[in-house]
Amino acid sequence: MELKTPLYEIHLQEQGKMVSFAGYLLPVQYPTGVIQEHLAVRQRCGLFDVSHMGEFVLQGKGALKNLNQLLCNDFTGMVPGQARYSPMLNENGGIVDDLIVYYVKENCYLMVVNAANRMKDLQWIQAHLDQSATVEDHSDAIAQLALQGPLAESILKKLTDESMIPLKYYSGHFEAEVAGIRCLLSRTGYTGERGFELYCAKEDAVSLWQALREAGKEEGLIPCGLGARDTLRLEAAMPLYGHEMSDTITPLEAGLAMFVKMNKPDFIGKQALLEKGEPQRIRVGLKPLGRGIIREECPLLSEGKPAGISTSGTHAPFLGYPVAMALVETRYSTPNTRLMAEVRGRQIEAEVVALPFYKREKK
Repeated sequence: MELKTPLYEIHLQEQGKMVSFAGYLLPVQYPTGVIQEHLAVRQRCGLFDVSHMGEFVLQGKGALKNLNQLLCNDFTGMVPGQARYSPMLNENGGIVDDLIVYYVKENCYLMVVNAANRMKDLQWIQAHLDQSATVEDHSDAIAQLALQGPLAESILKKLTDESMIPLKYYSGHFEAEVAGIRCLLSRTGYTGERGFELYCAKEDAVSLWQALREAGKEEGLIPCGLGARDTLRLEAAMPLYGHEMSDTITPLEAGLAMFVKMNKPDFIGKQALLEKGEPQRIRVGLKPLGRGIIREECPLLSEGKPAGISTSGTHAPFLGYPVAMALVETRYSTPNTRLMAEVRGRQIEAEVVALPFYKREKK
């Protein structure tokens, strides 16, 4: 039986088309459609329900030590409210999941994990903690909303004191009040756009959603579903677990080397990465040159020989043409390299391009 987020009834009122995703019933799109939802986030603002994500609290005297052992990024020297992204690896260097970690206070961290991996992640973390730290699953008590787009901040300013709005990317305010509702307000997102994520008690989710919708009318704020969330992240070349990342794909292959701190004394998977050496395959961008869309798991060929496999693909609404990401042998990873993709019994020529496909203009 699928679970429902605290906003399920709201989605029905908004005429969301509900689908099963990661064990939850969630809107894939609203009557506006995926393309208009995508463009709203790029040009104005969109509101997403991401309450299906998992939230763990890791605490104890050895919290930092355990965190640095569990994850390949380095969490030393963080300040309250600061967030860091990291893959979590298995002993073979593959990715168990990717997550965001917030420094709440001394010896206390909030870990935000992917919904589909929630129970797997919890069991993995519990199995690899020593007695100096504990982990608790708070997911069912927390709702999460994502307010994404260039006008997100102007909407928030109507509902909260400007001092509550975090200035830096990947930082948050744990004592923020938005529309009188206490929440963690963080400058984060999964769209490649300016925006925020708001974590609140599940009982406050409907009120917070309604307050944001009302405040955003002038800015053209609309609700957005899973479809636009996927096209936005793909256009911004953000990897997705189960596609660009898996238990058999290393972070170096996934293009996440900047989040792997090999100078740390140790972390799970470090020895395996050292033994593997330079990756033999790497994540790249593809731009189809022929008609058609290269979806996931399409074989890629170079002069008839296997060169790799696609991991995600779609039509990019803002750019106006199809794009795909792929894992290819490193010798085929140079931009302008031509490859052939096998798509439903026919071949489409594609060109390797630099990532990301879309990058917002910095103010």
